[in-house]
Amino acid sequence: MSKITDEVENLVSPIVNDLELELVDIEFVKEGKDWFLRVYIDNSEGLIDIDQCAQVSERLSEELDRTDPISQNYFLEVSSPGAERPLKKEEDFQKAIGQFVFIKTYEPIDGMKEFEGYLLASNADTAEVEIRIKTRKVVVLIDKEKIALARLAIDFSA
Repeated sequence: MSKITDEVENLVSPIVNDLELELVDIEFVKEGKDWFLRVYIDNSEGLIDIDQCAQVSERLSEELDRTDPISQNYFLEVSSPGAERPLKKEEDFQKAIGQFVFIKTYEPIDGMKEFEGYLLASNADTAEVEIRIKTRKVVVLIDKEKIALARLAIDFSA
């Protein structure tokens, strides 16, 4: 994480904890000429509503105004992570076991850098994914240090 996202995490964590929500991810990205601070939240049911997003947004906005950790202009967005929720922490991977996932790696594993399949197992070091290559199923063991991106995915072949 960047210094800004670390500072925002320190500000938003008490807010989401107070509202019994989960902080999923924070992004601070430039798109075109505009900067966006995106905060993704969820709850235990995976059903965040607009009111919960608004509560977090209002409270976080007050904290950001008070502490002013970001020098440039930006847009604050608070939302659900959606159907393709990112997998960042080991807890996220554990919850995703048995689900369809997409994983992109920094370097090739067996000649591939993108894997779509069912997450079979996960530990602190590796993720085990069952992928389909043409008509056969193959199990790939992915070193977590090599993961550039991991998220839930939608299986359109099912």
